[in-house]
Amino acid sequence: MALTKQLSTALGAMALCASTELSAQAFEIEGNEGTRLNAEEIASFGEPWAMTFLPDGTKLVSEKNGTFWHVTQSGEKTAISGVWDVAYGGQGGLGDVIAHRDFADNGLVYVSFAEAGNGGNGAVVNRARLDTSGDQPTLRDVTRIWEQPKVRGAGHYAHKMAFGPDGKLYITSGDRQAQTPAQDLTNNLGTIVRLNDDGTVPPDNPFRDLGGVAESFWTVGHRNPLGIDFTSDGVLWAHEMGPRHGDELNLIVSGENYGWPTVSNGDNYSGIPIPDHETRPEFEAPKAYWVPSIAPSGLVIYEGGLFGKWDGDALIGGLVSQALVHVSIDGETARETERFEWGERIREVEESPDGALYVLEDGGRMLKLTPAG
Repeated sequence: MALTKQLSTALGAMALCASTELSAQAFEIEGNEGTRLNAEEIASFGEPWAMTFLPDGTKLVSEKNGTFWHVTQSGEKTAISGVWDVAYGGQGGLGDVIAHRDFADNGLVYVSFAEAGNGGNGAVVNRARLDTSGDQPTLRDVTRIWEQPKVRGAGHYAHKMAFGPDGKLYITSGDRQAQTPAQDLTNNLGTIVRLNDDGTVPPDNPFRDLGGVAESFWTVGHRNPLGIDFTSDGVLWAHEMGPRHGDELNLIVSGENYGWPTVSNGDNYSGIPIPDHETRPEFEAPKAYWVPSIAPSGLVIYEGGLFGKWDGDALIGGLVSQALVHVSIDGETARETERFEWGERIREVEESPDGALYVLEDGGRMLKLTPAG
C-alpha cells in the first residue's frame, strides 16, 4: 500500500516549531498530528551507528570509528575492549550490535563491521562473549560467522541484524552500490540471509536447492536495508533506501525477490527512470514507500505498552527527513501516520525494556523518548 507524499510547505513550517526547549538536556517534540513527546538526553557519542539493550536495561552502542560502549541506564559510558580493526570511512566502520536471545545465560553478542581485504571492503558479522566480570567489559571468544565478498567502495554494507522467534539470525546485506549483484544468486549482496546462531545454514532456507552461498538466502533483490525487526507474532519487516527517492518498507516473505535494481519507485541519481514495481508483478512490491525520500535508518516494531496506541506499529529513523517516522501496520498494510521532526538526522531507534523509545542522532546524542503530558 503506497504512502502519499508527505513533505509539504506546511510540514516544512512545522519543523521550525516542532521542539520546545525545556532544559539543556530535555525538550519536547510535537508531531505533525499533534502527538507530543518528551526527549531527554542520556549520553553523547562520536558518530554513533547502532545500539541494543541488554536484559538489565543497560545498552551497547557502536561508533563507526570502532569504539564500542557499555552504557548504564543513567548514561555512564565504559569502553569495551577486545574490539577488532574496522574499515572506517564512507558508510563503513563498526556497525550493528544485537544480543543473543539467551544473553542472560550465555553472554553472547553479535557485532557487524566493515573490513578491508583483497579486492576492497566487505561487511562481516562476529559473535563474541561479553565478559563484564572485571573493571572493563571485554569481548572474548570472538568467532567470525558471516561475511560479504570484498568489493571496491565504502557504501551500502547494510549489515543490520535481528533474531527471529525461530531462534535464527537474520542479516541484511546491501548491494554495495553495484546494483546488479542484487539479482545474482552467486553472491550474497542485495539479500537478507538467515543463519543458525552459530553461523551455519538452516536446512529449510528457501534457496537451499541452489547450493553454494544461495543456501543462506531468505530473500533477494534488495538495495540497502538499514532496518529489520519482527512483530510480536513473528512477521518480519525491513526497510531500505531507494535510489533517488522510492525508499521502501517491505513485508519480508521467505523466498521472494524484491526487484532491485530492475524495479523501484525511485529513479537513478542520473535522472534515468527505473520502472515502477507495478510494471513487474513477479517482484514483491513494498507495502509503503516514500517520494520524496526520508532516508530510513533504524527500525523497531513497537510492543512496549508505554505508547499504548502504537503497539504493533513501526518507528523508523529518518536521515534526510531528520525525523522519527511513525508507520501504522495493520496486517499486511502500512501507512505513515505521523512524523516527529526536530532538525537532527536519526541514525538508530530502539525500544527499551520499560517501553521507552531511544534514538541515536548522527550528531551524537542518545535521546530517551516518552509520552508528554
